[in-house]
Amino acid sequence: MTNQSEVVIVGAGPAGSAAAIVLARAGCSVSVFDKASFPREKCCGDGLTSLALRELEKLGFEPSTVPSWNPVDEFVLTSPRGRQTRYPLPSDHGHHAVIAKRSDLDSALVDLARSAGATIHEDDALLDAVAEPAEVELSFRLSGSVRASHVIGADGMWSPLRRALGLSIDGYRGEWHAFRQYFHDVGPRAATELSVWFEPDILPGYVWSFPLPGNVANVGFGIQRGGAKSIQSMSRLWPDILARPHIREFIGESATGSDTHKAWPIPARVGRSPLVGPHTMFVGDAAAVTDPLTGEGIGQALLTGRLAAEAILSSDEAPTHYERAVNRKFVADDRMARALVPLLARPAIAGAVLRLTSTSGWTRRNFARWMFEDYPRGMIATPRRWHRGMFAGAGAFADH
Repeated sequence: MTNQSEVVIVGAGPAGSAAAIVLARAGCSVSVFDKASFPREKCCGDGLTSLALRELEKLGFEPSTVPSWNPVDEFVLTSPRGRQTRYPLPSDHGHHAVIAKRSDLDSALVDLARSAGATIHEDDALLDAVAEPAEVELSFRLSGSVRASHVIGADGMWSPLRRALGLSIDGYRGEWHAFRQYFHDVGPRAATELSVWFEPDILPGYVWSFPLPGNVANVGFGIQRGGAKSIQSMSRLWPDILARPHIREFIGESATGSDTHKAWPIPARVGRSPLVGPHTMFVGDAAAVTDPLTGEGIGQALLTGRLAAEAILSSDEAPTHYERAVNRKFVADDRMARALVPLLARPAIAGAVLRLTSTSGWTRRNFARWMFEDYPRGMIATPRRWHRGMFAGAGAFADH
């Protein structure tokens, strides 16, 4: 027996859940399928930028549903030569940066989608998908055959849906690779401060320590594919990074790592991967919309999920409408970020940029906001986005 749904979403991460919430609230019949059961572990740096926070606020998300929700109002950058600078984020009206475990965040988003009226199918992997003239027929491990007029692929970089529809990119392994481990009983600085180190040997990558409640920190590093360090060397490089005196001192001598450390690829090639297929739109990592400068992708996932939902609600040609919206939102910023990456791979230039950004309170504050996606990467080069107060906007969740 074949089931019918107006919209099928493959993947219940932030992108898929965001789309489901918007569509279900508008009265659409929405079925969401994920191969995992929630809560589930998700390898991530756990940082939420201003973009992510504003998208969550638009969804009516309640921060209190995330036990690990931890707002931060400044961060510390260490230059390739060891020079430390504190960058404040506006703290008087709303949040511009939050650390929250993905296991908590994603589970809360799934619950919100369910409460909005979406049907959530957990532990139900996609087996196949066949495009037909007016719809797509999908096969799932538990639910069997399901037909839908619209399909949203929110199933990650390796997207089984993209592969089933013949839209995979052979040999693609992502632009970034990241590696992280949770540490417990961290020192006082790691327990409270967000810190980033631009280590000369991994530029344009970086090392991070993001604080979580209970004297826990998410510690990791990211490198670009094709950079000075190979992807294959990441597990061997990790002990060396942790042993570096300035990093070990920050984390704390008594800090202990969790049993598991994980690596994952990050796709960042929006505009250069197919965003749509027959009756199908790809969102989040399946759309490769990650920021090529930092590897951040949660805000982009939430935004593309919302754009896909709005395309279905507003246009008979949803894939075309969605593709135009994504290109307008992301392509200029992607180009700007990619132009900066090779410059930041050079320690002298990276150090000079950081010195320049620390010349005044205004430069420090606005560099911090730019880094945390409070405004787009390419805003200066895109006059259509200019508006009064564009450098003075409030944060998200001001009432919290």
